[in-house]
Amino acid sequence: MRSRPDQPVQLGGAHGPLSAQQSKEILSRLKSHSDETNIFDRHLALEAAIVGSPLVVGNKVLLLQDGPATFQAMFSAIRSAKDHINMETYIIEDDAVGNRFADALIEKQGQGVQVNLIYDSVGAINSPKEYFKRLSDSGIKVLEFNPVNPLSAKKGWEVNQRDHRKLLIIDGRIAFLGGINISSVYSSGSFRPQSKRRLDGSPPWRDTHLRVEGPVVREFQKLFLATWGKQKGEPLAPKNYFPQLGNTGTEVVRAIGSSPDEPYSLIYATLLSAIGSAVTSVYLTNAYFVPDPQLLAALKDAAVRGVDVKLILPSKTDSWLVFFAGRSFYDELLRSGVKLYERRDVLLHSKTAVIDGVWSTIGSTNLDWRSFLHNDEVNAVVLGQEFGAQMQAMFEVDLAASNPITLEQWNDRSIGMRMKEMTARVWAYWL
Repeated sequence: MRSRPDQPVQLGGAHGPLSAQQSKEILSRLKSHSDETNIFDRHLALEAAIVGSPLVVGNKVLLLQDGPATFQAMFSAIRSAKDHINMETYIIEDDAVGNRFADALIEKQGQGVQVNLIYDSVGAINSPKEYFKRLSDSGIKVLEFNPVNPLSAKKGWEVNQRDHRKLLIIDGRIAFLGGINISSVYSSGSFRPQSKRRLDGSPPWRDTHLRVEGPVVREFQKLFLATWGKQKGEPLAPKNYFPQLGNTGTEVVRAIGSSPDEPYSLIYATLLSAIGSAVTSVYLTNAYFVPDPQLLAALKDAAVRGVDVKLILPSKTDSWLVFFAGRSFYDELLRSGVKLYERRDVLLHSKTAVIDGVWSTIGSTNLDWRSFLHNDEVNAVVLGQEFGAQMQAMFEVDLAASNPITLEQWNDRSIGMRMKEMTARVWAYWL
């Protein structure tokens, strides 16, 4: 759904919606730092026209690359918690990293900080019940999302609906989100030569996360509490889930939660809008790429009208069906002028985009049917040239570590590869 595009952009702040005059003054200051004012205006207007969560000013964001940096920032925030910790994750494993998180959360619960945890039943299927019992025995509220066991299922149970979100909220003031699960596969970084391989010989995982502080955290908190309510979790302890939040920075951020319960995926609509309005560049990095017809058309159309469209995709994967289904679209993308690259030496798991250097998103959403139709996902959209420059710099580093895929090279692939692509594409909707 969209509001009227001729309406003035209204922003939200620490104390709710800003007046039209306040919004205008803030936007004027933002645009004064941008060389591409007209492009910023274009993306801002289109973003504001999509009905949903508000565009919120006054935030501070920190780009986090790979597991070690992300976990360090998370543990620092957990140690600082004084009221509550809300955590929602797809995978939480009973391994070295998972147990380090368990120890940290149990310690905070013992200090009187209420910890509430949502984990996905499928994502954490390999984690023993004893792991979660240890958490709940300490007083932590633990909720299994959409249990696989039909005997534990709730009304309206859908085995295909999964909670793919990765969200950590500290005291209602700091939020973490992105692609990183709670698992030791993230124990090494992906850019340092000494960590090209993990101890078991497998490649390091390349992923991206975001730390957000400021008024927009309230919107992420709403998403967590809504999921807890829909999954019929037991009543939460009365804590200060919505503290008074002041401005902590200058970033304009939108919290976007998508769910199959909604009439359409908000992050999908937002991404399509941003690609459709792109003037100079569309740079996407994604782990699982199986586009539907609309996304495929948007990428091809952008390239045809002269936009520099570049996609960094995996060269290896933990899901061969998704991998080959995605590759089945390479031919038509390359013929339209879309530039494709495959990241070397890592298992790519990032889900990021930066468009025209001013529209950026980081989150849990893959570019496949599952994310758009079947999963609960969470993303942040950040508007502005300063953060966009950081995103582009990160993209360029990944690009330098990627192999370009040319149409000539792609046409020379083997019959065996083509057969795998055809087989995988049949299952694209269900992947």
